[in-house]
Amino acid sequence: MALNHDPGLTTRASRVMARCDRLAACTEESGGITRSYGSAALVEAMVLVEGWMREAGIETRRDAVGNLLGRLPGPDPEAAALVLGSHLDSVRDAGRYDGPLGVLVALDAVAQVALSGRRQPVALEVAAFADEEGLRFHTAYLGSSGYVGSLDRALLELVDASSVSLRDACLAIGGDPETLSAGTPPPTALEGYVEVHIEQGPALERLGAPLAVVSAIAGQSRVGGTFTGEAGHAGTVPMDERHDALLGAAELALAAEALASAVPGLIATVGELDVFPGASNVIPGAVRFSLDVRAPDDRTRQTAVKTLHRRARAIAAQRGLDLSWQVVQGNPAVPMDATLSSRLEAAVDAVGFAVHHLPSGAGHDAVVLAQVCPVAMLFVRCTGGISHNPAEAVLAEDVAAALAVLDRFLAAPAEEGSRRERTTAT
Repeated sequence: MALNHDPGLTTRASRVMARCDRLAACTEESGGITRSYGSAALVEAMVLVEGWMREAGIETRRDAVGNLLGRLPGPDPEAAALVLGSHLDSVRDAGRYDGPLGVLVALDAVAQVALSGRRQPVALEVAAFADEEGLRFHTAYLGSSGYVGSLDRALLELVDASSVSLRDACLAIGGDPETLSAGTPPPTALEGYVEVHIEQGPALERLGAPLAVVSAIAGQSRVGGTFTGEAGHAGTVPMDERHDALLGAAELALAAEALASAVPGLIATVGELDVFPGASNVIPGAVRFSLDVRAPDDRTRQTAVKTLHRRARAIAAQRGLDLSWQVVQGNPAVPMDATLSSRLEAAVDAVGFAVHHLPSGAGHDAVVLAQVCPVAMLFVRCTGGISHNPAEAVLAEDVAAALAVLDRFLAAPAEEGSRRERTTAT
């Protein structure tokens, strides 16, 4: 079902998209979008968004790691905050909607609440996180980790490729690294976190739907390994006497593809192959590989890793190779909060759309916020499922749909509070 034409929503969606375009001009590299933590490009983007917050009558501040936070106070200074937002940093040569769309849709929805003068039972906070992608210092979720108070202070000593420390980058973005816990809301003061984000996949386009409520963020296992065989002359060693490490790695990659294709929800990728000695006339003697396995439930993911480890051992034995295998990272799946997700579902239904549910294969700041409060996410359709790419695109009508859902989502608790007040009065 299409959203009924609403000139106000159309105008607001156009404004959000124009602001995404304006932020796209904040970049470190001409001809593309690159905004890393602490960069002048990110500072410029933060200044723009802060100006838009203030124009809307939203109070602003920076926290210890330089996140930009806009707050619409609740009924009293101690009121818990419902946080809405995403991140403003990017990968290298990025698209313009991954992160910024969530920030700007949240800002526009909260601005409507401020404009209406409607009394909210909780404070509303718009979070523009300064580093989710980890491009510069390989510190994914640095912004949201700093926000909830879980950032390891030892990370401040990291340096980038130019020997600039994370501490200095934090200062450049307006943070105060010496007071990492200061200004961070304690977990008990957070009502919840809601993040709007482009899907970064093709499912919504296939469904012909603009939106979906996220069911869970997939857990992830990263494996690093090496097949070691025997290098030899490419022209003289008979085919039946070779111990070709690259063929072992290739076989594992195909096994990962076959397994993931057979198990619903499972994703597996061999993304890196380093071949040694790496000469055109030498049989590969060793191959270092990476394996990335994701699934929305942890049992499926862990079973897949074990299955592929067994398969890798069998490949090594069959081909006369040695195998090293190390799980270098394991992140559990993050289910979305049932209550917040139900409110999003009701809002989607109320504005006239079918309610769809999708897991997220990518990580988001909601992973970190889930450590301290309930979280929920709303996906917005993106053209061709393309993301982390300059071709990233969304439809204005889908942005309008997301705004309508957030409007309804934010209005529901206020309406419920008014009903409770009327009931008490009578």
